[in-house]
Amino acid sequence: MTRHSHTNRRAFLKTAGIGAAAAFAGCTGGRQTDAATASSDETGGDESGEASAEATSLDPAADVDVDRIAADPTDVPDPVDWDEPRTHEVTMETTEVTAEIEPGVTFDYMTFDGQVPGPMVRVRRGDTVNFTLKNPEDSGMPHNMDFHAVYGPGGGADHTTIAPGEEATIQYKATYPGVHIYHCAVPNMDHHISAGMFGSILVEPKDGLPEVDRELYFGQHEIYTNGEPGEEGHHEFDLDAAKAENPTYVTYNGEAYAFTESGNGRIPIDQGDRVRIFMSNGGPNLSSSWHAIGNVWDKLYRDGDLVSDPARYVETTPVAPGTVTAAEIETPVPGPIKLVDHSLSRVVRKGVLGVLDVQGEEDTDIFDSNPDGE
Repeated sequence: MTRHSHTNRRAFLKTAGIGAAAAFAGCTGGRQTDAATASSDETGGDESGEASAEATSLDPAADVDVDRIAADPTDVPDPVDWDEPRTHEVTMETTEVTAEIEPGVTFDYMTFDGQVPGPMVRVRRGDTVNFTLKNPEDSGMPHNMDFHAVYGPGGGADHTTIAPGEEATIQYKATYPGVHIYHCAVPNMDHHISAGMFGSILVEPKDGLPEVDRELYFGQHEIYTNGEPGEEGHHEFDLDAAKAENPTYVTYNGEAYAFTESGNGRIPIDQGDRVRIFMSNGGPNLSSSWHAIGNVWDKLYRDGDLVSDPARYVETTPVAPGTVTAAEIETPVPGPIKLVDHSLSRVVRKGVLGVLDVQGEEDTDIFDSNPDGE
């Protein structure tokens, strides 16, 4: 994994090119200045959200178990291509790992299969799923699984609650279509979800979904810690912050600014591609005002509803915690499309930003950045 060195939060914002004014410029029509000026202007000349001197002292950053916790947004199962019921064998393992939220900032994650969000499960309405959850012996916590796509006690949680060293198997039929969340649902589920234990299950309608050129999968959630955003060191889960619903970070796929130039890189998209995006809001507490800067939700499948006619040309849509929403975009113009939560302090100061990089030729009939030819 390639990540740029981390000196302080202002340097990070400069390098990422997503200083506060830059992010706002995409929404207000203002011309983007250089990122250094942008981050300074929007934060009153301070350290762009860098931790204050009064912040509680943290332990040094811990050794990491993995180089990257963020799931690859392009890792989406192939569309359904069968027309008769099937049985799927699905196994997931709970994995507790230490990883970076951003360079120099470590956190103890709890995951399904070592990534945030957990892997997408994709089936067809009427299919049967044999699901096995494994909790390794070296795990420090009990875990379980609540599928919002399941008729049954706790969405399966009642019968998958397992201690370290145990495993459990349930069988269920995917009776109703839609794209749904799954998550750990032990009593302190707010901690487990904040630490990364959520994902998506897509139950396609029997007639399938319309064909698109690309599909992407993101998960938004809050991380509640005893530190400040950008404060280097090892951050621990903070129950008081969770109770107050005051997160240190709000992220896509578990990392601050994961899909930017200074994170794991922008996501390249060919100009003209129609892209379907699945966005799972794990929460555990906050709704997202989901918006694509420089674009519009051409088709919006609110609340994971894949049966009703989609809404058209929606600029911003709420995605409640415990919900997966799907949307499609067109990409006629090259350049960045910034996926954000339009509660914009979460973008500027807490990390929830992903950038799609549309690559192609300018179409001045649609957008001309220099109409006077100067």
